[in-house]
Amino acid sequence: MMELVCPAGTPAALRAAVEAGAHAVYCGFADETNARNFPGLNFTPEDMAEAVTFAHARGAKVLVAINTFPRAGAEPLWHRALANAEAAGADAVILADIGLLAHAADRHPALRRHLSVQAAAANPDAINLYASAFGVRRVVLPRVLTVQEIAAINREIDVETEVFVFGGLCVMAEGRCSLSSYATGKSPNMNGVCSPASHVAYAEEGRDLAARLGGFTIHRTPKGAPAPYPTLCKGCFTSDGQTGHIFEDPVSLDATQLIPELAKAGVSALKIEGRQRSRAYVAQVVRAFRAAVEAQAAGRPMPETMLARLTEGQKATTGAYAKTWR
Repeated sequence: MMELVCPAGTPAALRAAVEAGAHAVYCGFADETNARNFPGLNFTPEDMAEAVTFAHARGAKVLVAINTFPRAGAEPLWHRALANAEAAGADAVILADIGLLAHAADRHPALRRHLSVQAAAANPDAINLYASAFGVRRVVLPRVLTVQEIAAINREIDVETEVFVFGGLCVMAEGRCSLSSYATGKSPNMNGVCSPASHVAYAEEGRDLAARLGGFTIHRTPKGAPAPYPTLCKGCFTSDGQTGHIFEDPVSLDATQLIPELAKAGVSALKIEGRQRSRAYVAQVVRAFRAAVEAQAAGRPMPETMLARLTEGQKATTGAYAKTWR
């Protein structure tokens, strides 16, 4: 059975994920070592130790995301996070920065290392380099690959692959979006979000509601109509005289029906996005996907998840997996 890796933004969400059937949960410390460093989320070192004890008692793993890129001169903060993850008994750490990977391999050799999607490793050469140089055991693939491309990668590597199957969808090189860095002045790699809420604004303009990011208008919608969150790659652009969603509509990823194909492609783990989500959301999504991976393992058809109301815009896409992009 493929491993189901589920989000835990808080200790309460972690408990909900484990009780709903997560094989593993991923979480982070309440500081800038974590790409979801938002107020009200994340774990103290004490919380993390308690969370690991709770999860292990119920047969689940805990993966600690230390997936931002250290600021020059502030490396000790990231080094402490690694030490705290190991002290808590974490099953693995999820890293992106090469220097931090080297430090972990040298100072914490027994701590299993996974490569974060923030590293944007999307070809066998890059993945094999991380594996040989830093002992990476698993790579989280960016959400820009087809199922066939994932299968081809798996044939040329000797590490596990983990892919996203539900939640927010990034259609750029993960964490490397130059558009959002330009618009907001904040790097997605360091701030954990491509559209920081502090840079989002809405304004009524005539009969329309304009949604802006960093002063740039991303959407215009009629008054009373649902206004999508202004994310650049899901914004409206004019090209060749036509205005529309050039890259991807403002919807969420749901690859439930592709789970059998992903299994055949050699994928080891399925990841659900959403560490900023509530524990009720986490519990519902995890239950649905636990049923799906059990069905796949037993050779049964994929169940209908009924998760549409939890997705962005109440609609879903398979993204790059099935080459549906324009």
